[in-house]
Amino acid sequence: MMDHLANTEINSQRIAAVENCFGASGQPLALPGRVLLGEGILTKECRKKPKPRIFFLFNDILVYGSIVINKRKYNSQHIIPLEDVTLETLPDTLQMKNRWMIKTSKKSFVVSAASLTERKEWISHLEECIKHLLTKTGRQPCTEHAAPWIPDKATDICMRCTQTKFSTLTRRHHCRKCGFVVCADCSRQRFLMPRLSPKPLRVCNLCYRQLLADKKKEAEADRRQTEPICSAIQGYEPSSGDDSDKSDDEKAEQWPADTEFYTSAVSWSSFHS
Repeated sequence: MMDHLANTEINSQRIAAVENCFGASGQPLALPGRVLLGEGILTKECRKKPKPRIFFLFNDILVYGSIVINKRKYNSQHIIPLEDVTLETLPDTLQMKNRWMIKTSKKSFVVSAASLTERKEWISHLEECIKHLLTKTGRQPCTEHAAPWIPDKATDICMRCTQTKFSTLTRRHHCRKCGFVVCADCSRQRFLMPRLSPKPLRVCNLCYRQLLADKKKEAEADRRQTEPICSAIQGYEPSSGDDSDKSDDEKAEQWPADTEFYTSAVSWSSFHS
């Protein structure tokens, strides 16, 4: 199916339609050999509450974003390489059914489908694309994943000290390492986790101690490896540097009133058979 659709006019039109719907805020999606396999609306469990999100499945990436006008305007585009994705089926809750987790090294989150059949279809197509891509590239499946954030409403008290009660004045925070909902006193530390961000991120006190211990072990192992080399080189002096990366805040998408978006009379199913 992928080979059949690659480099066809209808595939190019479909990818162009997705690009135009995201507007100037979206990244170019057309690449040689890239195929748009299907699309659909899934409910994503966000920090405040579950929200509908549009998802597009390509043969090498998964793209999702917020819905402004369905089939016309989307924003907050996210692009996930499929070779970094691992899936995990989850049990139903009272609030959400047909759930599964999309796990990556940078971000993990829970989504749900409208029906059990739709969930099976999504997971089946995702797993097929991931398997095909890993076989093609020779890479191994990703084993290290970011922790999903526990929704705010899952707890009324800090999940670390279990004493602080959240209110309008007492804010909830999330540890970027474990995803727990914690109070300010239990998450005053920041730690640099390059896999997630170039800037130090908020972590809870327990994770901070664990991260410091792991860093100390790594530094000790590196010291043991470099000591023989340093002693053998006369006049060797280790250097140090202070590099920092700054990222601009995301700016809200401004849509010109006269912007025209791609429309097509061609109908196609969510997943092509």
